Amino acid sequence: MPMTQGFKDRLYPHLPAIAAHFGTPFHIYDEAGIRETGRQLKAAFADIPVFLEYYAVKALPNPSVLALMRDMGFGFDCSSTTELMLARSLGAAGNDIMFTSNNTSPEDFQVAAAEGGCILNLDDITLIDKVPTMPELICFRYNPGSRRRGNDIIGKPEEAKYGVSHNQIIDAYRQAKARGAKRFGLHTMLASNELHYTYMVQTAAMLIELVENISAELGISFEFINIGGGLGIPYLPDIEPLNIEAMGEEITALFVDFKDRHGYCPALMMESGRFMTGPHGVLVVRAINRKDIYRTYIGVDACMSALMRPALYGAYHHIEVLGKEGSGPTETVDVVGSLCENNDKFAVQRTLPKIADGDILIIQDTGAHGHAMGFNYNGKMRPQELLLRQDGSVALIRREEQPEDYFATLKFEEKVLRL
Repeated sequence: MPMTQGFKDRLYPHLPAIAAHFGTPFHIYDEAGIRETGRQLKAAFADIPVFLEYYAVKALPNPSVLALMRDMGFGFDCSSTTELMLARSLGAAGNDIMFTSNNTSPEDFQVAAAEGGCILNLDDITLIDKVPTMPELICFRYNPGSRRRGNDIIGKPEEAKYGVSHNQIIDAYRQAKARGAKRFGLHTMLASNELHYTYMVQTAAMLIELVENISAELGISFEFINIGGGLGIPYLPDIEPLNIEAMGEEITALFVDFKDRHGYCPALMMESGRFMTGPHGVLVVRAINRKDIYRTYIGVDACMSALMRPALYGAYHHIEVLGKEGSGPTETVDVVGSLCENNDKFAVQRTLPKIADGDILIIQDTGAHGHAMGFNYNGKMRPQELLLRQDGSVALIRREEQPEDYFATLKFEEKVLRL
């Protein structure tokens, strides 16, 4: 969706000075907006005795942003050993971290168990015997198959590589219990960028019913239910945002009812990434070229190595031209980068104010899965990241990549296997 007015008010008046000082391109993130969304999320579930948000590190793996999450009392959802290292570098340990990997290697398990461990969320029943030492607390990721629909990004659950199937789930807990697990959680992740809050309510209801069935079969109780991530943001203008208040109210009612029937209330967990930071980041670029052939192309000083969602998904990211919002002549253009790929486009046939070389463009909603999904095809370097702090200052929180970074992995000791 278009940036909040608050973010604009904090950023736009100072953007020429920021661009002049740091140079373009850059992603810049809004601390005030991130903290406000965190407040809204906690308020929505305040009536559940224990609510825990585990920020999805993959969405924006920058330590300065992760430090904001930690300051708000959030944990971290990690899916690789590098993400575990990031979370631990901020002091997170044990139950502060949820580790959900797939095709998990022995090395992954070793790192997961180190430095105070984490909550281990197993993705496959075959992994039970591969865990070197079964932790006291264990969780499984559940895949309901055709019992639930997915959405366009994740797809049909029965076609997804993730999770333990419905027919395996009770046996998974039975096997884990036999190996020494004494405490249990249940997790699922069925949708991505979901804007219909009722889908998430239905997911919570599904997991509560499953908890009741497993508990009845095995005589165990559950410490938490994790409904996953997938809370959406409206990238397109005029799309209604997710109703987090209604979602909180209806899920809370489900947990209250569970407590009334069973005498205890599991913690509610979720792992929102995009919802927490997506709307609070923008990619700021400068127009450097104009090409008029069969179409008009506006070339900018970033390419899809800085934001690949439009190329990968055909995703829409709203664009504004600084100083030209809502006034003056318009034209229909493609906004493009410099990669040798024809899908290196931030916008296709988009109506924008008439753009001249040197104009600053603000590509919006890049605060999740933007810089994080970057790459180095064509030897392109990923841009710097900035943080617009609550006190109005702007800090560099990741420098732009340099050619020496690109060539760093070509410096190594000779290693040859002679056959």
